[in-house]
Amino acid sequence: MPYLLNLCYLALVIVGSPWLAYQAVRRGKYRTGLGAKFLGLVPKRAGNRNCVWLHAVSVGEVNLLAPLLAEIHRRHPVWECVISTTSLTGYTLARKKYSDHTVFYCPLDFSWAVRTAMRRVRPDCLVLAELELWPNLIRAAREHGARVAIINGRLSEHSFQGYQRVRWLLQPLWQQIDLIAVQNEEYAERFLALGARSTAVHVTGSLKFDGAQTDRANAATIKLAQLAGIAQRDVVFLAGSTQQPEEALALATFQSLRTRFADLRLILVPRHPERFNEVAEMLDAAGLPWQRRSRIAADGLLPEARVLLVDTVGELGAWWGTAHIAFVGGSLHKRGGQNMIEPAAYGAAVSFGPNTRNFRDIVAQLLGAEAAVVVNDGAELTAFVQRCLTDHEFANQLGRHARQLVASQLGATARTLAKIEPLLPASGIFDRRDRSAA
Repeated sequence: MPYLLNLCYLALVIVGSPWLAYQAVRRGKYRTGLGAKFLGLVPKRAGNRNCVWLHAVSVGEVNLLAPLLAEIHRRHPVWECVISTTSLTGYTLARKKYSDHTVFYCPLDFSWAVRTAMRRVRPDCLVLAELELWPNLIRAAREHGARVAIINGRLSEHSFQGYQRVRWLLQPLWQQIDLIAVQNEEYAERFLALGARSTAVHVTGSLKFDGAQTDRANAATIKLAQLAGIAQRDVVFLAGSTQQPEEALALATFQSLRTRFADLRLILVPRHPERFNEVAEMLDAAGLPWQRRSRIAADGLLPEARVLLVDTVGELGAWWGTAHIAFVGGSLHKRGGQNMIEPAAYGAAVSFGPNTRNFRDIVAQLLGAEAAVVVNDGAELTAFVQRCLTDHEFANQLGRHARQLVASQLGATARTLAKIEPLLPASGIFDRRDRSAA
């Protein structure tokens, strides 16, 4: 099986090589970490402390790890946690956010790469955020003697149907996973239907709620608000994690309302760094005074600029704390939505588009609690922002309901760690062969 998978992966790389080359040349992707990705040459770990290898694909999953890492440090300060990512943006953020930990690119699922990485890291437990099923990686972990866990597990109806078609092929893989900590009962039933062991599946809730900051007066948000010159009277409309054409729609909303509402400010935070310049060109073409976040320190504040482009990575969580009205991007696009818990936790009046399949359960909770609004196009986005500006009770009620919902969902981190703890040995020095054979 490993060799068959290797051949399939190699075929995919060969077929996709023109596109990969284009992305590398034009957008700077896939250039870094080649030794780790193709050969498993990740940093070699020294010592024999208990080790947890946490894998987070990109920015969303990297942020997801924050409360869990904090709880591990609080309860098990001697554990060593290493973090792998797949995307460049995820790697960049992880290096910045978790500078006290070893961060590296996860090897591609070639058998030789993952086995080499396992020998170098020597983890006691491999923890996969949400659902990253890489057969060779999981097999290598088990061969090495490490336990395998999925945390914050979710399985959409679409993914479930796809996995069902190859259930016979994936059945042995599910049996190798020691823990599947899922967000809700519906996901638990789907994992069980696919063949996961009943003793492995546990409902622990969503870590995304625990990771959300609720205090607008936190140091990071205050620092950014001061940097941007946001005044007490300003009403901030923030469109975050946006994709094309969502920035243009948010800008159109701002342009249509700014003369009537002089205190309105617009903050744009595109999802992907490679689009920063594209959005900058759009703002230039609009003819409005605007400013890049990365240039404020060098150029000073431009008092006339009521539009800010956040062209930095890893700050969105803190910027949401400045928002009174929020639009969560990737939802008027095919992306499937982005994390809307962060603005909800701050008590912003939250909106997003109809394409939110990646957060279907969270969206259902928000809408059920009357804590968010769906906007289907630019016109509805403008109408939503205008209503928030004119009907303060409407906006305040949305924010109040959102904060109450987030507060009611806290505790997933502690429940998740309680399930991970039995997977690690009692001490940092142990015989892997004995545990592997058990």
